[in-house]
Amino acid sequence: MIYLDNNATTAIDPAVAAAMAEEYSLGPANASSQHAVGRAAAQRMDDAVQRIGVSLGCDFSLPGGPRLILTSGGTESNNLALAGLGGPHSPLLVSSLEHASVLAFAQRSEKNGRRVFYAPATCDGVVDVDAFTDQLHQASRLADVLPVVSIMSANNETGVIQPIESISSVCRAAGASLHVDATQSFGKVPFDVKSIDADAITVTSHKFHGPAGVGALWLAPGVSLEPQFFGGEQQLTTRPGTEPVALVIGMAIALQLAVDNQSVACQRMSQLRDHLEAQLFDAIPDLLIHGSSATRLPSTTCVSFPGVDRQNMLMALDLAGIACSSGSACSSGSSPPSHVLQAMRAEDWAIRSAIRFSVSRLSTMQEVTQAIELICRVYNRLRSGSIVEN
Repeated sequence: MIYLDNNATTAIDPAVAAAMAEEYSLGPANASSQHAVGRAAAQRMDDAVQRIGVSLGCDFSLPGGPRLILTSGGTESNNLALAGLGGPHSPLLVSSLEHASVLAFAQRSEKNGRRVFYAPATCDGVVDVDAFTDQLHQASRLADVLPVVSIMSANNETGVIQPIESISSVCRAAGASLHVDATQSFGKVPFDVKSIDADAITVTSHKFHGPAGVGALWLAPGVSLEPQFFGGEQQLTTRPGTEPVALVIGMAIALQLAVDNQSVACQRMSQLRDHLEAQLFDAIPDLLIHGSSATRLPSTTCVSFPGVDRQNMLMALDLAGIACSSGSACSSGSSPPSHVLQAMRAEDWAIRSAIRFSVSRLSTMQEVTQAIELICRVYNRLRSGSIVEN
């Protein structure tokens, strides 16, 4: 199987797997236990957290400095930020491009009476900063509580990189809290948590060749967070529960490898992505590449194949030995129309036929070249017998 669904999840790096296996071999590891075994586990976990801090460019040991809240992954981190930063009465502003974990939270909050704004996107898949600014000013006038904003750093479906610096400046001027879902950025593009000037940033391990089931929410100095879980004293009661020491160690090593190799990996992924797009476009001139005029992640291409249905294409590609998706992995099981492409005002045929391919730093040119041949073969077979017209 040629794996081209790395925006959904990545293969675990062998060095990460080895480090986790070594940790598991040490036996029980509850970092909250007071005995010697527990204290040793706590020390190993604290060392891993400090290692994460080095990779992020910050020091978690400084009193009054930034904090790292360990979570089960990106979905929990996003929900924790949106629920914990401002509370149920603060206006919430998200973009129409966000991941399902943000949009579903926003929609549920709206049903419960919270005022929610959805910033529109341009046809290139970039958050419309002018419209966002107008909405934020409107939200700021609604209540005594300042708004909470959540914008992703890069889109998981199209790879389009968002204008976070501009959005951050607008938020600072308005006094709003800013959360950034950065799950797709680490290891693919330079990402400096200090220069973003956000209140909270989501990180999740399995997007950069670490283990699934662990993530984090970075908090800026002085930022407080209302807990959403209760029942333990872990992490200063902000997110109670027994910490998965081996997973945290794996995330620390994976993040270090991602950051250390980011420049070379970016160049490599760009070559693979560009080769894939160029060869597909040569073979299928009517192919549409979404967000191609915007700055994108080097790993991601979202393309629409004229005259075919995305679900038929996905199933045929799977049978041919290619793993890809029709959008976010959180919704691709039922393959609903992409809300991202709808927000970009793509034509119906383009939404019906959109497929996402995503490479990683472990992908090879041989895999991509073989995939191109298979994709073209599958497309030509489906198009010749398709009843879906452009």
